[in-house]
Amino acid sequence: MSEGFEVFGWTVRYYGIIIMGGVLLGAMLAAWRAKKFGHDPEIVWDLLIWLIIGGVIGARLWHVFTPPPSSIAAGKTTLFYLTHPLDLIAVWEGGMGLAGGVIGGAIAMYFFVRKYKLSFAGWADLAAPSLALGQAIGRWGNFVNQELYGAPTDLPWAIFIEPGKRVSGFIEYATYHPLFLYESLWNLGNMALLLWLSHRFSERLKPGDVFLAYLVVYPVGRFLLDFLRLDASMLGGINANQTFMAVVAVLAAGMLFWRHRKNS
Repeated sequence: MSEGFEVFGWTVRYYGIIIMGGVLLGAMLAAWRAKKFGHDPEIVWDLLIWLIIGGVIGARLWHVFTPPPSSIAAGKTTLFYLTHPLDLIAVWEGGMGLAGGVIGGAIAMYFFVRKYKLSFAGWADLAAPSLALGQAIGRWGNFVNQELYGAPTDLPWAIFIEPGKRVSGFIEYATYHPLFLYESLWNLGNMALLLWLSHRFSERLKPGDVFLAYLVVYPVGRFLLDFLRLDASMLGGINANQTFMAVVAVLAAGMLFWRHRKNS
């Protein structure tokens, strides 16, 4: 399967096109919702640049400090990246961690809203469904790259993985769980849920509730799907992403409960 095409000697990768498509569609959804709730939709496009920069930096750093086993086997360890600056910034060669992207984007948003005296909680709520949509679309880039697949399976919807793309220890297996598809569908469901919540309970929700709901739903799905993942990042023998997602989901759920307790 081709991963891209040449334009005037430059390789344009389908992965990048799909990611940017998800970003733009997410931004369009956010701009529509901003206008619906009485905000200037142009703010979304100004904020988008900050989010992209913060998200890319955060996603790259997450990969650098939590490299998966396949990267380590190829010599791309944390120490390698820290001692090879050019490889550290070579995001076009792959190596991005979604959790870090969300963290980086949130930090960038914090500084943006602070600069323009806007509400972080309010704009995080506006961004949450768009983030889920962008993730749902972006995961199809993993399909093009033949990555983010799960354990071997012979289910009817299993996907074929080329031998050169198979994880060490599973070379003899041809078909695998389409983990990217499972996560894409989960994210689409998350987007629909967040949009429904913001409409159905608009009178009862507090600023930041929709974003907190995102921080419950997405991590729960990611936690469960990681049981199928073959190339999970490990720190001290612990699945780094799965553990982080569990902590985030529990904290976000606890905060939602605390904010809406009966005596509040």
